[in-house]
Amino acid sequence: MPDTALLTPRADGRPGLALFLNAGDPPQRLTDLALMLDEEGTDVLELAVPFPNSPTDGPVIRRSAARALAAGTTLDTVLAELADLRPRLRHLKIALLADWSHSLRHRDPGACARAIAAAGADALLVHALPPRLRPAWRRACHEAALPQVATCYPTSGPEVIADAATAAHGAYVYLVAHYGRSGTAPAAGHHTLAATVAALRAAAPATPVAVGFGVRSAADLDAVAAAGADAAIVGSAAVARIETALTEGRDAVQALRALLHDLRPPAPPRPGPAGRTTRTATRTTTPAR
Repeated sequence: MPDTALLTPRADGRPGLALFLNAGDPPQRLTDLALMLDEEGTDVLELAVPFPNSPTDGPVIRRSAARALAAGTTLDTVLAELADLRPRLRHLKIALLADWSHSLRHRDPGACARAIAAAGADALLVHALPPRLRPAWRRACHEAALPQVATCYPTSGPEVIADAATAAHGAYVYLVAHYGRSGTAPAAGHHTLAATVAALRAAAPATPVAVGFGVRSAADLDAVAAAGADAAIVGSAAVARIETALTEGRDAVQALRALLHDLRPPAPPRPGPAGRTTRTATRTTTPAR
C-alpha cells in the first residue's frame, strides 16, 4: 500500500528528515529539487510560499524569499507546480507553509484548504495565524482531510504543548528549538529538548515531533534523536547551499544533494561473514503512489 504517513520510523534507526525551501528559489526548479529529495529518501519537504520580511526568519531565508517573490511566486503558482509534481513522488511528502497575512488573509478557509489538498499537499502549516481564526482553519482543514502542522517552543506552557500535540494529528508538531530567528540554535544543544519532546509525546503519543532551528549537521541530527524527537527540520542550511550555488554559478540541485550526504553520511562498515564487511543501507524506498 502507498505510504501515507508524513513521518514514519526509519529502518536504519536515524531520525526522519524534513527540509525547508522557499518555492520559486530558484525559479522553475521545484520539480527537479523535489525529485532529487525523493530519490535521496528525504521524508518531508516543508515548502514555503514566499512572503516578505518574516519576523521569525534569519537573513538567509529572508533573502531567499525576496528572490522568489521577485520571480513572481505566489500561492497560485506554487499550487500549480505542486499539482504537476505530486504524482511523480514515491516517498517525499509535502507540508505547505503559507503566511496568513501575505497568502491567506483574503481567502475563504474552506475553499483554500480544499484547493491546497487538491493540489497534493500532505499537510498545511499556517504561519502567523491569529488565535481567533484557528478554529475556522482547523475546521476547514479537517473537512478537506488536510492535516495541519502545529508549532510550539520549549518555553511553551503545558496547555500550549497539549494543544499543539492534539492539533497536529495526522501531521507533526514543529518544535522550534530556540526562540529567535531561523538558523539559530539552543545554546545548550538540541539534546536539551528532551523534556518538551516527552511532554508532547505524553499529550498525543501518535503525533510525531520534528525539531527545527539551528539544525545543520549530522551531529545536530544525532542530538535531535537523543532528545527523543522523530525528525529534524533543516532550513537555513539548505537555503544557504542553494544561495551559494546560485552565487557561484553551480547547480542548485547537486548542491542540495551534497548537503543531504553531509547530514546522513554512509554508515560505517560492520563485520560480515568470513571476515568480509557490509554496509548498512541509508535509504529506504516505498511503493509508488
